[in-house]
Amino acid sequence: MDLQTIKQRYNIVGNCEALNHVLDVALQVAPTNLSVLIVGESGVGKEIIPRVIHDNSPRRREKYFAINCGSIPEGTIDSELFGHVKGSYTGAINDSPGYFGAADKGTLFLDEVGELPLATQARLLRVLENGEYIPVGATEVKKTNVRIVAATNVNIQRAISEGRFREDLYYRLNEVPMQIPPLRERGEDIVLLFRLFAMQMAEEYRMDKVVLTDEAKHVLMRYKWPGNIRQLKNITRQISVLSPERTITADMLRNFIPQDQETTQLATIHKDSGDHSFENEREILYKILFELRGNVNEMRHEMSQLKKRLDDAQGSISAPQTPSVPTTQLAPITPIQPITPAMEDAMAEEYVEPEREPENLNLSTIGRQMLEKALERNHGNRRMAAQELGISDRTLYRRLKQYGLE
Repeated sequence: MDLQTIKQRYNIVGNCEALNHVLDVALQVAPTNLSVLIVGESGVGKEIIPRVIHDNSPRRREKYFAINCGSIPEGTIDSELFGHVKGSYTGAINDSPGYFGAADKGTLFLDEVGELPLATQARLLRVLENGEYIPVGATEVKKTNVRIVAATNVNIQRAISEGRFREDLYYRLNEVPMQIPPLRERGEDIVLLFRLFAMQMAEEYRMDKVVLTDEAKHVLMRYKWPGNIRQLKNITRQISVLSPERTITADMLRNFIPQDQETTQLATIHKDSGDHSFENEREILYKILFELRGNVNEMRHEMSQLKKRLDDAQGSISAPQTPSVPTTQLAPITPIQPITPAMEDAMAEEYVEPEREPENLNLSTIGRQMLEKALERNHGNRRMAAQELGISDRTLYRRLKQYGLE
């Protein structure tokens, strides 16, 4: 099958040399069982190549599964890929063969393979080497004959150096490498793709097709397209719907294209101890959450230390001092008499020894003048004056004695 037939069958638009080379390699490797690793930026159309390989291989009549490894939660990805037995975990009400069991003799496309957890990478390596795997919760080894085509937009070499991807798995997946060119390197293919998407919009919504002037085409080709084909398709759809004119000039086109034409990748974050690049949004979110957790733990530790010091200080202030009295001097126990308000006032007046009770923090700034004004405002009522100052009656009596205001 020639390249033009492949392009028509899979609706592939473009004639750049790099794209033609990828399609040619895909057709050559299709009849084999070699593993293929497709590398390219997000939005370049990596998902088309595995389909081309499967449909032109001896496995074309068997099942084909495309799996996005980045969209499966880490806690269930082993079960999704390798299956499980009934009762192996909560919710496992039946046996499941997993994708490797269901796709036996077929093809598995593992998109975003760079997002796989390390434990799952070890299981995948075993399958690639000898076709064996063990379902979650099982003890019996199962066999499968699956063709693996993987894809990633992550810099695998950097991931290996950072310990996020197994080097042996990389070489096992990378038997046949393929590099999908980004849209900014495909020259006039950008204009051809715009024309295709504009035609699709016109047919879908029964509107006149938008066309570009020559100057607008140059603007389109000079833009860097960080979102690649996906971004181009979105902008074409926006222009088709929002533009009142059907002939798009360069100035009109610039209203739809972001001004930062040099942006081609996600931002790079630098650690204090050295440079460190994050390839996708998930990595950035993990870093933020990790730093936030460290800040919370540090704050929790500081609060714990502060509470301990406050407790120790309060204990030293409020701890009662009980004098040791010889048992021979203990007075006989007498019945407790009810305390009347008059007795309470007398007891307060006769009180001499101050108790070790914590005082209100405002006492450090309360002086003779404040006590006098409080008594004056409350017409000499000591109890109301104490309440106004936020202190106990006994503390007020001690202060009155101290300042000679009895």
